[in-house]
Amino acid sequence: MFRNAITRQARLFSTSPIVRKSPVETVKDAAKAVDRKVSDAAVKGIETGEEAVGAVKSKLPETAGEAKGQAHEVAGEAKGKASELTGEAKGKAQELKGEAKAKAS
Repeated sequence: MFRNAITRQARLFSTSPIVRKSPVETVKDAAKAVDRKVSDAAVKGIETGEEAVGAVKSKLPETAGEAKGQAHEVAGEAKGKASELTGEAKGKAQELKGEAKAKAS
């Protein structure tokens, strides 16, 4: 009889997974899925930010002397462009002045 009672109890023991989930387990699984999506998006955003910082740092001068050199270069280009435009304007003014003289005479 004692042996028969142990056999019945052994039959009741099961190692198979639970087929049905409780509402709490369902909510936990959904929360885990949402948390995973949010954390993946956050990691992607952080990585994108790091890439942007790296790109900006590569464009910026590393020393004050380098920054001054770049500033002088840009200023020189601006002065060159300004003098070019001034020359074009003077040429156009001379051209119009010549046309006006020709029409007047």
